This record gives sequence, C-alpha cells and structure tokens, in this order.
Amino acid sequence: QVQLVESGGGLVQHGDSLRLSCAASGRTFRNYAMGWFRQAPGKEREFVAAINWSGGSTYYADSVKGRFTISRDNAKNTLYLQMNSLKPEDTAIYYCAADAIFRGPGGSSYYADRDNYDYWGQGTQVTVSS
Repeated sequence: QVQLVESGGGLVQHGDSLRLSCAASGRTFRNYAMGWFRQAPGKEREFVAAINWSGGSTYYADSVKGRFTISRDNAKNTLYLQMNSLKPEDTAIYYCAADAIFRGPGGSSYYADRDNYDYWGQGTQVTVSS
C-alpha cells in the first residue's frame, strides 16, 4: 500500500509560480512512475505531467508544456510539480498518482491514462486569479 499526500497549493495571481509536493510512504516509491493530474469544477480529471521511476523521462500535457516541470527525489520519497506563469485556466484540484504495476509500454499515451495509476492522493487546491 502506498499513501500519497499533496501539499503546496494555494491562491495566486496570473503569472505567479507555485511548487506542489507529493510525499509518498513506503520504500518502493523509487520503483514507481508518478504522475500529476488535475480536475477543475465540472470537468473530468486530466493529465498534467508524468515522470518515470528514475526521473530520466518526463511527459507533459500540451497545455502546460514549457511552464510546468515535474521532478522527483527518490531519497526523500517526494514528487514535485513546479508551476510557472500560472493562468486562471490552471485552477483545479491537483492530484499526484503512482503507477505501481507497470503495465507497459510506457510513453506519453500510457502515462496520460489515469487508469494506469494505482494510488492517488487526496488533492491540493490551486486557484489562479486573473
């Protein structure tokens, strides 16, 4: 069992930055690919970014590419999402997720599918005012 706890959300203005963190329990964090998803009111949960177990491969939704950076520190069992140049349309609850059972084949389409993730955090609210 893996527990994920997000933090770092808040209310910011258009153009500001935030860094989200996701603390994971357990010794197997380093074995998992990880992802960030978000859900705005009235919308489905959507993919934001993902990173493989080593941090050597990252994937982004087109809407955040060039503004957001996903990273991980396996020694600290922590996943990060650095969000720059925030826009009002980034307002959502942000969730981290762990892919504990690598079903293959990897790649952007695989990691963008929320059904490939086995554990989810409770979410952290990000609100960007215009």
